[in-house]
Amino acid sequence: MSAPQLPGWRQIYSGKVRDLYESAAPAGPASGAAPGSGVLLVVASDRISAYDHILATEIPDKGRILTQLSLWWFDQLQVAHHVVGSTAADGVPAEVEGRAMICKKLDMFPVECIARGYLTGSGLLEYKQSQTVCSLPLPPGLLDGSRLERPIFTPSAKAEVGEHDENITFGAVATAVGSENAEALRELTLAIYSRAESIARERGIILADTKVEFGVDPANGNITLGDEVLTPDSSRFWDAVQWKPGAAQPSFDKQYVRDWLSGPESGWDRGTDAPPPQLPAVVVEQTRARYVEAYEKLTGRAFA
Repeated sequence: MSAPQLPGWRQIYSGKVRDLYESAAPAGPASGAAPGSGVLLVVASDRISAYDHILATEIPDKGRILTQLSLWWFDQLQVAHHVVGSTAADGVPAEVEGRAMICKKLDMFPVECIARGYLTGSGLLEYKQSQTVCSLPLPPGLLDGSRLERPIFTPSAKAEVGEHDENITFGAVATAVGSENAEALRELTLAIYSRAESIARERGIILADTKVEFGVDPANGNITLGDEVLTPDSSRFWDAVQWKPGAAQPSFDKQYVRDWLSGPESGWDRGTDAPPPQLPAVVVEQTRARYVEAYEKLTGRAFA
């Protein structure tokens, strides 16, 4: 899905999944666009990325699921966030209603704020080498999928599109944004994780880890939650019934795509410069089904 041209809005950025627009129309209700210059239109496409590549094949409805799930979570969390509207009445163009949010412009921190309650992924790789994650020591004997004694804050440095985020220490965050901001980001991230983990667990889903992003609202100087939140693209969701430490856990995210790409059926060699192949229909269907299932289990709503 290429970024659509939207009346009253000017595209300023295109990422792995989202396209950003700023208002190109005069402020005021008569213009049909969101008033003021302090907002952005954030549109979630159906693009999917894996192994730092944006794939040629899209997942139908993925952008709508990410947007609607983020909006649901923003309503559950007791923190300041950047969303100011999500409907046509708020100024969202009809062409992207359902997959777009009008959001405050924030001065974003150059840090991916990650909370982990379980050991897996890049954290597991580091743990196997040094029994640490982001230089935080962990007890011996943990397995892939082990629950940690308490959630930990494991930030990473933001990477350019096509590059891989790099895990960093809390000290590196403090150097980048200042000690007071670093403490606030850690506290907010862990609070969001703890609340979301409890909500997800009540619905039979384990929130293994999640990534959130924050910025400063220039209108009041407050640290504010931005970007998407607690979606299958930014979090690892596992089925609580099937959870069993010691191996990779079945997940409600794009792991199905990663597994197919890294398997023999794809014929793709990640070590070359060749782009990933087109996804077969069955992979597309099964991936979409996992996103829909995550949405419906968490929200208790049918996805239409």
